[in-house]
Amino acid sequence: MKAEQNELITRIGPGTPCGAVMRHYWQPVALVDEFNPALDPSMAIRPVKAVRILGQDLVLFRNAQGDYGLLDRDCPHRGADLAFGRNEGDGLRCPFHGWKFDVTGQCIETPAEPTGSTLCTRVRQRSYPIIERSGILFGWFGPEGQTPPPLPGIDAFSAPATHTFAFKGLWRCNWLQAFEVGIDPAHASYLHRFFEDESLEGSYGRQFRGASAGDVQGERWPMTRVMRELDQPEISFEPTDAGLRLTALRPINETLTHVRVTNSLFPHTFVIPLSETMTITQMHVPVDDTHTYWYSVFTSFAGPVDKEAMRNQRLPSVTLPDYIPKSGKHNHWGFNPEEQVSRTYLGMGEDDINVHDQWACESMGAIQDRTREHLGTSDKVIMANRRILLKAIETVQAGGLPPGFAQGAVARQRMGPDTVDGIAPSGQWPQWWREACDAKRSGAPWDAALPGHAPTPADTPADTSAA
Repeated sequence: MKAEQNELITRIGPGTPCGAVMRHYWQPVALVDEFNPALDPSMAIRPVKAVRILGQDLVLFRNAQGDYGLLDRDCPHRGADLAFGRNEGDGLRCPFHGWKFDVTGQCIETPAEPTGSTLCTRVRQRSYPIIERSGILFGWFGPEGQTPPPLPGIDAFSAPATHTFAFKGLWRCNWLQAFEVGIDPAHASYLHRFFEDESLEGSYGRQFRGASAGDVQGERWPMTRVMRELDQPEISFEPTDAGLRLTALRPINETLTHVRVTNSLFPHTFVIPLSETMTITQMHVPVDDTHTYWYSVFTSFAGPVDKEAMRNQRLPSVTLPDYIPKSGKHNHWGFNPEEQVSRTYLGMGEDDINVHDQWACESMGAIQDRTREHLGTSDKVIMANRRILLKAIETVQAGGLPPGFAQGAVARQRMGPDTVDGIAPSGQWPQWWREACDAKRSGAPWDAALPGHAPTPADTPADTSAA
């Protein structure tokens, strides 16, 4: 890849071609948990957060009625930082001269002005539509006055709150290399290889520690065994309305094949199986060109999610309130050479495989130099996604809409997407994986109620953009 192409597909700040593409899609800006006083005691006093998304500095706050406002961070009076504003219940007040703004960005007080002044009625801070769904607050950063598409009708955003759990973490790298690790079907057999399998009894909520669906001669195979012993997947992909469906086949013997079907949702989301009844939907949101937050939504097709258990599994690996990993370049991502020899292929821990992906992404550098890479056949999905991204940039530059969920008709579809990780009869795997997904959906207490998925009121955000 030429250096100028690499710049084109990685830079996402205001005014950049790739940034213009990104601003057509809903972006996570914070977890609802970030406003939970039990996790961040300061939120009991002052529910205000400074956030940075797509290279833009913003302030997110909650008023006394529980409504959220997402505003540009510089006060429109003289540019002071609204992240230090006084949250007074009905609005956020700038401490510089006392100008106050409600959640829509409307200025409601300018106390230093003469009595009777109507200045505040003519001042409005740029604000952004916001939606709360599945434990995440989403913002939309398209042009002012333009109606955003609905939030996509995928499982992670359609399931009830009882059946989803959301978490996040910060990586010090560009968004694209973070996403490309997630849509690479080959890396799991190496980066996430464990030399020993654990008991399946303690696998709840832990990736690659559960069992693949199906069995081999009556024996359940842990995903760790599948990835370790079958390390040369046959990878294929096919286009969907929202991106790509990825299939990785790992033949076990003449009669059985391991099948793993995952999805790439443009521009930066993948959906993968965690277990037979749970999926992970992970978004890679650019903070700026060299930092990325990943947001994961775990969606259960069986009983309610044990949020406390899943949260407690993950909290020890990050520092609150900003979900910054404790491992990183500063401590060599926890690398242990003895572990690399005896327990894991990488040597960076057995409990949190996010550290494995973090190392892969961050060790490339803040922005990967793709002029130096050499891609192989197993990288076909990476190449396909880059072609889609380059085409999307061309489309937006020509005044069109990029693909997938930026288009209202696609976003409104009830589309899953379906995933599977299991062992199938070799010649019948296409039928097997469809039947497995149908069975999973038929057993979900919430999915049967959503066959057509008409947009709900929550799909349409309150209009908090400037008039």
